[in-house]
Amino acid sequence: MTRRILPIGIQTFREIRETDCYYVDKTGFALQLIEQGKYYFLSRPRRFGKSLFLDTLAEVFSGTEALFRGLQAHGRWDWGRRYPVVRLSFADGVLRSRFELDEKIGELLTDNEARLGVKSPHRSISGRFHGLISAAHAQHGERVVVLVDEYDKPILDNLTDPAAAREIRDGLRNLYSVIKGADADMRFAFLTGVSKFSKVSLFSGLNNLNDITVDTKYSAICGYTETDLDQVFAPELADLDRDEIRAWYNGYNWTGEAVYNPFDLLLLFQKRQFRPWWFETATPTFLIKVLTEREVWLPALGQLETDAALLSAFDVDRMTTEALLFQTGYLTIDREEVVSGSWFYRLRYPNREVYQSLNTALLEAWTPAAAADGRRRKSLYRLLEANDFAGLAQHFTAFFVGIPGDWYRNNPIARYEGYYASVFYACFASLGLDLTPEESSNAGRLDLALRFNDQVYLFEFKVVELAAAGRALQQLKDRGYADPYRASGQPIHLIGVEFSRKRRTVVGFEVESL
Repeated sequence: MTRRILPIGIQTFREIRETDCYYVDKTGFALQLIEQGKYYFLSRPRRFGKSLFLDTLAEVFSGTEALFRGLQAHGRWDWGRRYPVVRLSFADGVLRSRFELDEKIGELLTDNEARLGVKSPHRSISGRFHGLISAAHAQHGERVVVLVDEYDKPILDNLTDPAAAREIRDGLRNLYSVIKGADADMRFAFLTGVSKFSKVSLFSGLNNLNDITVDTKYSAICGYTETDLDQVFAPELADLDRDEIRAWYNGYNWTGEAVYNPFDLLLLFQKRQFRPWWFETATPTFLIKVLTEREVWLPALGQLETDAALLSAFDVDRMTTEALLFQTGYLTIDREEVVSGSWFYRLRYPNREVYQSLNTALLEAWTPAAAADGRRRKSLYRLLEANDFAGLAQHFTAFFVGIPGDWYRNNPIARYEGYYASVFYACFASLGLDLTPEESSNAGRLDLALRFNDQVYLFEFKVVELAAAGRALQQLKDRGYADPYRASGQPIHLIGVEFSRKRRTVVGFEVESL
């Protein structure tokens, strides 16, 4: 098997095709979109191949037939027809005001006018854009294709400044509304970005977009499937554990076929190491801040449920936790169901990379830096591996005692009732361990189940005022939480943990092994 060039960071279809890079053929999706509609919108997380797909569409409409030989689209498209393509991308730079946005849009329009050999007679942004489309149609004799990449980035870059974000949102709405008004001169339009802003806030003038974000047949429009690994990347799989690849990087789903993040796999094939390559490219600072301010119950973070409307309700003034985590790629769809005509989604972590890395980032945000360092996490793993329960009790007691009083006073999250159990959970999750929070049985809800080293650890947490009362372990026994696990034949350990509000540490850590 011949190895090819790994297209790490390459977003240009021509470069991939002309330099013998690996290429996962998405041209079938491109033709399907073109044949079945006119106006589309797609939301996908960062580094998922959106820009490359947009560039592929541009080359299809530009009629560069030689680039498509051997691909699905080659025998199905009239390469003699060439359409004028207007391309707008907000990927570069950071725009901090409406003035900077309008200046950037002006530059993009100027670039397109020069490339297409036309000049709009108007001066306003909306007028120039409409004039560009009309003039390009008249000049080239074919209706115009408009492709917008990172349509939402100017807003996302300013979410910490809502006033600026609103101004920029209004500026983008002024731009995008032109697309509908120019329908007579339009052949095709495709807008893509990370988030899906509500139509009312951003697309009020462009309500004819077909949103294919959660569409079964387009679930794999970006990303790599299991079949792609077998057929395209087979030369790279030698000496790599396929189950481990799947656990670390697969699992993103938009109600259809699950996919891998391309950036992760390409870095894995080059470096031959399992690491959070995608997560490390951009620390989700804003997301961590929001989750902290909302005092999110961390053990339930990977089990959120929402309806379709709420999942799409994203705006500067309204960002639900579920929509924020889903659209940024930190949660994905586990399953969907229809109840009385309404669509509902169960969300989950897509894979180990996201689960482990996000909880590590939250642990670091919710505790002083020294409390969450790598040595402590490594020590925790070793103690659990040895079933050293006395050591585990000392570990967590020292962990919370080591948090300075000033830190508690300066960080409101520490006054949240679920703070202690959330941090406890994040300590284990940051190691990538198999945790099931709030597992239901006939007896009620168990706080946390941990499966590790062919053993089962069942945790119950209680917050007390000052001294341990033994209620956590007693509840585990009284409610028979171990019963559903006995059939496995694995050792079971009941662990009751009690935290003191006043002393701010673990005051009870009782263990009973069955």
